[in-house]
Amino acid sequence: MEVRSLQNRLLIATTLWREATQDPLPRLAPGEPADQIQELELLVVDLLCRDATRDNAREVADKTWDLVHDRPDTDPVKQRVVTCHERLSKLSAGVE
Repeated sequence: MEVRSLQNRLLIATTLWREATQDPLPRLAPGEPADQIQELELLVVDLLCRDATRDNAREVADKTWDLVHDRPDTDPVKQRVVTCHERLSKLSAGVE
């Protein structure tokens, strides 16, 4: 994977994390940078979706989609975002 792409993904994920919580960035298991960034992205998506409310569901959907919009459907982070969006859709409609 291209270094610039990884840097951009890391920047977006860390920014979203810092906007969402006062907690420090999570410790990631040692490994390949691409795997570590993916792990962080999954944690960010989980955090944002877990803490979403009816009032901010659309904003959370936009932020998480920005993270993965250009990735293939087989990408694990995109799959997690799609699952999250299903929950956010119900939340914003007042179904949950």
